[in-house]
Amino acid sequence: QVQLVESGGGSVQAGGSLRLSCVVSGYTGRSYYMGWFRQAPGKEREGVAGMDSDGSQTYANSVKGRFAISKDNAKNTLYLQMNSLRAEDTAMYYCAAQPGDVVPLLREEYFSYWGQGTQVTVSS
Repeated sequence: QVQLVESGGGSVQAGGSLRLSCVVSGYTGRSYYMGWFRQAPGKEREGVAGMDSDGSQTYANSVKGRFAISKDNAKNTLYLQMNSLRAEDTAMYYCAAQPGDVVPLLREEYFSYWGQGTQVTVSS
């Protein structure tokens, strides 16, 4: 069973930066597509960034040029570097994994494994 544990959330002023981490355990030797999602109060969960096993990345338009997804295979850790944060980035951020090399879309219904989330609050 794949387990995901996020950390790194917190409170920051607009324009600031945070780096989220997601430690992954329980790999079965398969490849996984990894993603970061967020959910603000009263809103649907939205995909923020995704990465396949070869390192190809995809981003939501709202975070392109500000956020960067990366991974350290030796540490089994996925990262989300968030720069130039805005108040509208405030949300619970989740790490997610799906067995395989691709997903049809960066949407929650295509991911099987989820972390518990880490809160990011950006004050303006």
